[in-house]
Amino acid sequence: MAARIDKTVISGVFSLDGQDFDVDNNVWLVGDDDQVLVIDAPHRPEPIVEAVGGRKVTGIVLTHGHNDHITAAVALREAVDAPIWFPAADRMLWDMVYGQSRPAADPDRDLTEGTTFAIAGSSLVALHTPGHSPGSTCLHSADLNTVFTGDTLFCGGPGATGRSFSDKPTILTSIRSKLLTLDGDTVVRTGHGDDTTIAAELRTVH
Repeated sequence: MAARIDKTVISGVFSLDGQDFDVDNNVWLVGDDDQVLVIDAPHRPEPIVEAVGGRKVTGIVLTHGHNDHITAAVALREAVDAPIWFPAADRMLWDMVYGQSRPAADPDRDLTEGTTFAIAGSSLVALHTPGHSPGSTCLHSADLNTVFTGDTLFCGGPGATGRSFSDKPTILTSIRSKLLTLDGDTVVRTGHGDDTTIAAELRTVH
């Protein structure tokens, strides 16, 4: 039996380059009644703990280092006793939130191309998709016909590239080479906003 996918939306503030923006973040939970993998940890841990509902958390996977995706990660780790997986190329963004030289607040494991997570009979494979940030990473599950794209690809096109550490040509290359090559009916579950499909976004990426 394949894992199921649940979503919790948490509101908060995204801060970068001296500017603040009110945002609604999607938290994805992949698993069954016994265990679950959490994708992204924005703003506050309490709503995520509530969504977990007492299940064993096998990992906290962070798609990239912007504060609105990681602010609750360390507190969530303490609450559910699960390792944090984080792309090392975004370490400077992590340090903006948690500071430098604080080993107790460090991520536990590096999230890299090909990292694979097995959960409730399903598997998710990490795809390194830089551009929105240097370490931005998506998670593809062929058996769930889904790709979790963080802020790399949205309903309507690529993620933002107008801020520090981002690059438009890089994100377009990532999307074309890693995401648009997936099956067209693959559901794209994003870091903010509505789902889409790979086929739908073929028309939005130029």
